[in-house]
Amino acid sequence: MAGSPPIGLDIGSSSIRAVEVRRNKDDYTLINFGQFPLEAGTVVAGVVQHPGAVTAALKQLWTASKFGTKRVRLAVTNPQLVVRETSIANLPASQMRQALPFQVKEQLPLAVERSLLDFYPLEQPGDSPTVRGLLIAMPKEAVLTLVQAVEKAGLKVSGVDLASFAMLRAASRLDAQVEAIVDIGANITSVVVHADGEPLFVRTLPRGGTEITENIATRLGLPAIEAEALKCRYGLHGDGNPDTVAALVDAVRPLASELRSSFTYLASGERQKQVTRISLCGGSALMPGLAEHLQEQLGVAVMYADSAARLRDTRKARERGFDSFVPSAAVSIGLTLGAA
Repeated sequence: MAGSPPIGLDIGSSSIRAVEVRRNKDDYTLINFGQFPLEAGTVVAGVVQHPGAVTAALKQLWTASKFGTKRVRLAVTNPQLVVRETSIANLPASQMRQALPFQVKEQLPLAVERSLLDFYPLEQPGDSPTVRGLLIAMPKEAVLTLVQAVEKAGLKVSGVDLASFAMLRAASRLDAQVEAIVDIGANITSVVVHADGEPLFVRTLPRGGTEITENIATRLGLPAIEAEALKCRYGLHGDGNPDTVAALVDAVRPLASELRSSFTYLASGERQKQVTRISLCGGSALMPGLAEHLQEQLGVAVMYADSAARLRDTRKARERGFDSFVPSAAVSIGLTLGAA
């Protein structure tokens, strides 16, 4: 059925991004998009620290962008996010949600009463007594704070989705490869590994572009603003100074190590899946030379995701700077596609 789904709204650490589409019979047409910066510390690793600042930024974004609706679908992530494969009793959908806290409480680091829980089935259970899927748990207070900040801006939250699943919806390539989509943001890196669209592994790493900049600044004794400029202009290609190149390599080493350990864990786990391709997105993934460096370090083909591949009629938007918006827009695009 054609129509206008809710706007995909991604509230990150450095900016708010929103995407509006219209659903046609077989595809999605881009209608509008917008972005508004946030001051450092307003949102940290997906957690809203200053709700009033988020509300004010959203009001300004809606005024400037003139979106056609105030209905939105939100992305959530959190350093305490839990996503793990498990099996639960095969119950009717109406009973499964009520029974979920009692079935999984021993598996969670958080008390179930302080968590929002969901279950993503990975199979059609049929008459089987159990169903295999992904258990998702998120601190309840953080989600409620986010929703309240959005609603105070006069917007209506029609749904909440895991940022990693939204990213998967927009940026995945559906083929025979086991693909890791890696979204490198300012404070966190979201990783989702899938096989032909089925999620196999989800992890949120407390690392991002800000940490890389801080590492460069510390190693070279530079102010943060100069380290940021060095990272964005030269990246891992370096500026011709061997000390600079060494500092940049050291700065990204923690992220590369986290990715390596994540893929090793998946390969040695119950399903034993080997990642064969990495697709990068997120503003901090644009660091020059990063894709080539990760490919060399991890021994896996690395490329950039095309988060807008499922959108049609983007010509006018590209005249307004859509191309520079896309690298950071996988979550916001995936949110509105999922709501359509």
